[in-house]
Amino acid sequence: MENMRCTYCEHVGLEPGFIEDNGQYSPGHALWISGFIERGAFGGVKRMGKQRWQIDAFRCPHCGHLALFAIQPV
Repeated sequence: MENMRCTYCEHVGLEPGFIEDNGQYSPGHALWISGFIERGAFGGVKRMGKQRWQIDAFRCPHCGHLALFAIQPV
């Protein structure tokens, strides 16, 4: 994103990337899930039936600020 502007320092030209999730049974990348967190009987998070979205991350090479976007459903 050579024309994207950092929302923190106004530098133009952000680096694309993603947020890694390397926990057990993870798909390797973090997802955004709509709604508030609901916990099941054993403390786990309820995710069934909720829409998931890919998180795209952009890093400013000047100040290191991250901008996250969830545009594409998975």
